[in-house]
Amino acid sequence: MLKNVLSGLIFLALVSSAFAQEPLLINAYNRNTTSLNGYWKYIVDPYENGYYNYRYEPFDQQKNPSKGAYFLNSKPDGPSDLVEYNFEKMDSLLVPGDWNTQKERLFYYEGTVWYKKEFDYALSKESNRAFVYFEASNYKTEVYFNGKKLGSHVGGFTPFNFEVTHLLKKKNNFLVVKVDNKRVKEGVPTLNTDWWNYGGLTRDVKIIETSESVIQDYFVQLDPKNKNNIKGYVSLNGQKKAFADVEISIPKLKIKQKLKTDNSGTVAFEIVAKNMTYWSLENPFLYEVSIATKAEKITDTIGFRQISTKGSKILLNDVPIFLKGISVHEESPIRDGRGASEEDAKKLLQWARELGCNYVRLAHYPHNEHMVRLADKMGILVWEENPVYWTISWKNEGTYENAKNQLSEVIDRDKNRASVIIWSMANETPTSKARNTFLTNLANFTKRKDPTRLISAALEQRDYKGNKFIRTIDDPFADVVDVLSFNQYIGWYDGLPEKAAKINWKIEQNKPVIISEFGAGAKYGLHGNKYTRWTEEYQEYLYIETLKMLSRIDQLQGLSPWILVDFRSPRRVLPEIQDTWNRKGLISEDGKKKKAFFVLKNFYEKKE
Repeated sequence: MLKNVLSGLIFLALVSSAFAQEPLLINAYNRNTTSLNGYWKYIVDPYENGYYNYRYEPFDQQKNPSKGAYFLNSKPDGPSDLVEYNFEKMDSLLVPGDWNTQKERLFYYEGTVWYKKEFDYALSKESNRAFVYFEASNYKTEVYFNGKKLGSHVGGFTPFNFEVTHLLKKKNNFLVVKVDNKRVKEGVPTLNTDWWNYGGLTRDVKIIETSESVIQDYFVQLDPKNKNNIKGYVSLNGQKKAFADVEISIPKLKIKQKLKTDNSGTVAFEIVAKNMTYWSLENPFLYEVSIATKAEKITDTIGFRQISTKGSKILLNDVPIFLKGISVHEESPIRDGRGASEEDAKKLLQWARELGCNYVRLAHYPHNEHMVRLADKMGILVWEENPVYWTISWKNEGTYENAKNQLSEVIDRDKNRASVIIWSMANETPTSKARNTFLTNLANFTKRKDPTRLISAALEQRDYKGNKFIRTIDDPFADVVDVLSFNQYIGWYDGLPEKAAKINWKIEQNKPVIISEFGAGAKYGLHGNKYTRWTEEYQEYLYIETLKMLSRIDQLQGLSPWILVDFRSPRRVLPEIQDTWNRKGLISEDGKKKKAFFVLKNFYEKKE
């Protein structure tokens, strides 16, 4: 018992320090940046020899670490000097990218890899500041710049940054990054998932240059209670942040609002906007919004819309909508491995659009920023999900802080995106008192941080009062969410597809219902009768019967079947069928559409 308590305290201490990274610079997408993408030298370090000495003491916590610390990028002082590593003579990995699919020997590797990048950089103005910005790195990341530790980050799918102004040199800078993708019980996600644990610097890395008083953060959205008002705030960071002049400009609305920050560098605002064009599925109109101080100006493209519920309806700008969707994993449709590029995002969303979707569920973690930026432009609604998945350590305080931090970071990044309408707290989590408290606290935090969007989670469903032919949602968290969602696999994990004809649903809560998952595995090109598993015909039959069944749910307001494209999972080992691929995709990993794709497409075409 004492051992477990101590383990929890140690983990809490580790994650607490890992969450001490600097406040996120939002809208890295449109700032003055220099890419650090490209080939980085790397060292595989399963024993973490470059992080700990032989007494298992971290080098970066020592006053004078030895040359064995990889982050020092040490070179021998002479022929008799002992240094047992050399980044310059090592192989290279492409950033952004996972190491699993770049190097065959690292395909299943879980552990530490050190990355190193050298570069020159001169600030365009002496008083400016520089930050190193990571779109994502999986999972625990330690960052060092010119031999000094900047900080740590935990979580594989959200951005983080550190200031490097005080360490920056015009020549011969070196950035060393320790990335550790080992799964841990207290992690978010935890040990057990159903997707590939891609390791590495999986998204863009860049230098952001700003003025001394940087525009750190801003929130510019339509007031959820008044569609004629734009509300929000602006926060500055720097020595001159207090009582500073700020101007918000939206030229097409003829808005130019002058503001002044308070002592903390923040100012809230409310602007009346006349004759506004609202962002919608049919017309995803985006306004150019500029925020300026005396020293700096940044621009964003923002759509203004309201999303709400009324009884069992979901309303976009007060008009009921049906969410014709699909679930998506962040894997590249162009090459093997983790998706990261704008081209990857564009291809996935184009396939969703071809399927007839107006909505995508980004599972089971925050995807790259290209996805939501493109969804803004294309008029596709988005569900974003925190990786609280299956069996999180509900009673561990450090686990909660980890989940909260990852959720906070994706909200910070995407809170100005019109396409994002749902923050999902979790997926398929078994009910318990500790779990209910955990998720309720996350939901309350989210509502305080962003009151303009809906809350949901992929809940589990069960028999209604013991009747195996009637299903319901019996979950205390259903009282917290705005939208009821659940995954169901009748016909795949529960009987055969014809069982769907016998099942009815009794949803007692007067809230909208989204079926967050259903599906069946099929290998593209494998054919047989509709009762033969893994054939396209079986998957097709399941979709036909499931869509009939789900259409009988009175409150049904959307679907996101599982899943758009086959994706890698180490759980899926059946030879000649799975071969480490989850085969529930409507499209194969090489871009070929299965028969069920056209069943869903036809359903959506007929659905108002």
